[in-house]
Amino acid sequence: MTPAELEALIRDTAARTQGVGALEQSLKWGERSFAPARPNIGSSVRIQPRAGGDVALMFICHTNLVEQFRALYPDALAFEGNRAIVVEAGRPVDRDALSHCIALALTYKLRKRGRA
Repeated sequence: MTPAELEALIRDTAARTQGVGALEQSLKWGERSFAPARPNIGSSVRIQPRAGGDVALMFICHTNLVEQFRALYPDALAFEGNRAIVVEAGRPVDRDALSHCIALALTYKLRKRGRA
């Protein structure tokens, strides 16, 4: 998947996920970042293009999001430490699994507070 395809997936997932609402786009560490515009809804998702055509979806490392993703999809997605899902160039992507992980990130604070 390209960065543009990942952005479209993030936006589509946000639109389909109850409670997320509008997204705010910003630039963090030179990477496009997407988070719910309303406060206390979710965590940001950043798109980090990499050499060789790989793209990483980056998450805040002090959350347990990547740990949750790894438990849910150990064989369906590629992970990097406690911060990223790596979409490898030229490999098929489980779009449903990836979309679910994005939805979990975008609703992180809602779920943490038991409001989702």
